[in-house]
Amino acid sequence: MIGALIGLMAVGGLFIASATLAKVGAVSPAWYRYEHVKQVVWYGLGTGLAVAVCAVNYRLMARWSVVVYWVAMLLLGAVLVVGTTHGWGARRWIDLGPFQFQPSELAKLAFVLMLANYLSRPVNELRRGRVFLASLAMSLLPFGLILLEPDLGSALVFVPVGLVMMFVAGVPTRYLWQFLGAVGLIVALILVDIFFAPPQWQLKLQPYQRKRLMVYFGVDFVPANASDTERQRALTEYRDASHNVQQALISVGSGGLTGKGWRQGTQNALGYLPRAVAHNDFIFSVIAEESGFVGSVVVLALYTVILFTGIRIAGQARDRLGKLLAVGVVALWFGHVFINIGMNIRLTPVTGIPLPLLSYGGTSVLCSLIAAGLLQNIQLYRDY
Repeated sequence: MIGALIGLMAVGGLFIASATLAKVGAVSPAWYRYEHVKQVVWYGLGTGLAVAVCAVNYRLMARWSVVVYWVAMLLLGAVLVVGTTHGWGARRWIDLGPFQFQPSELAKLAFVLMLANYLSRPVNELRRGRVFLASLAMSLLPFGLILLEPDLGSALVFVPVGLVMMFVAGVPTRYLWQFLGAVGLIVALILVDIFFAPPQWQLKLQPYQRKRLMVYFGVDFVPANASDTERQRALTEYRDASHNVQQALISVGSGGLTGKGWRQGTQNALGYLPRAVAHNDFIFSVIAEESGFVGSVVVLALYTVILFTGIRIAGQARDRLGKLLAVGVVALWFGHVFINIGMNIRLTPVTGIPLPLLSYGGTSVLCSLIAAGLLQNIQLYRDY
């Protein structure tokens, strides 16, 4: 797993450089302003934190899980009040001067630690409905707070991770199926409301969120009985809304077997793949274009090593706490990898969820490496 982590960090540094150096103007900034240099610094800090995490028995950390969880919830509440607002109206970051902190990434780790500690009780207690409801509440609280930012991608991670942990812990499956049935019904009603209900009855989604869903489901923006002017405007809006996805698909497909070469990707270099997102949300498209199918498989293989090693650690854990904590980390990593790569190839809707260790971003890198440190911790202290 350590080898796979090092491999991902090497790939991340190289292709963030490729994605960002293309936008450097005639006057180059100071070396410390380059995104790939910053990313390497975050890798170093994250590695230090991962080592520090390994120095403390995970059972001792679990005793502080309630405190860590509620601190994370307070930070999620604070970001709604004092968070930095971006152009599309989302408040996801707290400005700390030289860098920005994203509380939702910390909340994911705090949630996994809290739920693992809570579910590590005797199996007979897990059959009680109140235990399931309490576990569900732990999932839905951060889900709701992050949804208010709004950050649908990060919010959606909490529910499946929580359900996987509950299933492994031994919560009766009838509770899980009933909840999934209710979620499926709600999602169906939301989709009907978005696409078929009159405007005055529709949910108050952000315009960009509605457009992303319409693009994903292939719904035309052109209203019925539209005039030529309205039709042209709607077609323009559709092209704008689907631009990132279309360019990401072209980038992935044009890489061929072995790619065009590092920093030789035309989609990236010429700006067709938007430079504002090429180094974070769509970094996989850059990798696929420049290293091709072979490079993409290498990336997937590195993630597979980490995920299967995490499953092995969960299977070898000597207590329920270690098992559930490892399962939560694996489910969290898998959710990020599946959703991010899925949106690059139009398998999932476009969301702002990062690809662990490859997408540019300090908070994401730190939390990803801390999560990896937790897995190592469980293995190190399984006999103590």
